[in-house]
Amino acid sequence: MLRKTLIFLAIASALTACNKPGKEPAKPETAGKQADAKASDKPVQLLVSSEDVLTVQSNSLASGPVITGSIQPERKADLRAEVSAVVMQVLKENGEPVKRGDVLVKLDESSVRDSLLSTEEALRAATQAFDQSQRALDRMKTLRASGMTSIQALDDAEVRRNNAQSEISAARARMATARQQVGRTVVRAPFDGIVSDRKVSNGDTAAIGKELLKVIDPNSMRFEGRVSADKIAAVKVGQPVMFRVNGYGEQQFNGVVRRIDPSANDVTRQVEVLVGLAGGAQPRVAGLYAEGRIDAETADVLMLPESALVKSGDKTYAWKVKGNTLAKADLGMGARDPRTGNFEVRNGLAAGDTVLRHPNSSLKDGQKVEMAAPKVPALASAGTAPAAAKQ
Repeated sequence: MLRKTLIFLAIASALTACNKPGKEPAKPETAGKQADAKASDKPVQLLVSSEDVLTVQSNSLASGPVITGSIQPERKADLRAEVSAVVMQVLKENGEPVKRGDVLVKLDESSVRDSLLSTEEALRAATQAFDQSQRALDRMKTLRASGMTSIQALDDAEVRRNNAQSEISAARARMATARQQVGRTVVRAPFDGIVSDRKVSNGDTAAIGKELLKVIDPNSMRFEGRVSADKIAAVKVGQPVMFRVNGYGEQQFNGVVRRIDPSANDVTRQVEVLVGLAGGAQPRVAGLYAEGRIDAETADVLMLPESALVKSGDKTYAWKVKGNTLAKADLGMGARDPRTGNFEVRNGLAAGDTVLRHPNSSLKDGQKVEMAAPKVPALASAGTAPAAAKQ
């Protein structure tokens, strides 16, 4: 019985061993993925064209003190009332162009006109008094010649004539002043420009010295800036200035240092520097904030655009094409040129090196590079086709 049981257990063990799954062969798809993974570890040859690379060159880098300020017109006029009167009419609004001599504001001239009439009557009376005193002096001279009057009487007549003559001169002066006052009730534009700030309206009372409106010449804009006192020694008249104006985006404006204030501000200790605008586009709005840099010093350095630089933490590098191989070049960076936006490269590259213009994150050090052949113009290839067909 025991022998039969052992034989049965042996047969069951053999059957169990036969039913265990064996090691399956690798599937074709899995084998393909493993081969692709191994292939991806190897650098792929990079095909680039002449548009994908640039040559490192030495360019001029300008440096100098920062200048901040505002855009202001050189020609501007604050028109104020020269007589005390009521504003009758304002003929121009803000932003309207004006020509020299155009009427801008009319003031009430009633009281001033009455004063003019009074001075005219005073002049007429003084003229009549002078005529009478002159005739009296002539009679006294005739009587004196015949011995019928005294010398004292003649002298008195001459004094009265002189006083009348003085009254005429004074009356004429008062009349001229009254006429000027009448003319001042009409405010005119002193030059061609634009009304920038209207201060009064119809019916306002304008005392002497009250501001009526402002007129500016938009073609005379300049940059009135300030420079820190510790940098003013580097600023010289005639140096170029590049600056941006708030409201004009990234647009660059060019200027030239025209004047340097000989004294610093008592509060800020900054020195005012007047910059005249050079040719090209000019800002047309006064009062806008402006900031720029005076090109006090210029040096030739290696420059690269920001697109060719790759930043990794505190380090910056570029991909240099050396022969048919791609090499990673660690760079020592300098200042940024505000005129072009390029960065100074102090070390890591040399003039004449070729780098990728727009590198990406998939590049690897030592990767093979192949320069693509230049494209043949379509016009030339189309022109040779008929010739080949004729043959």
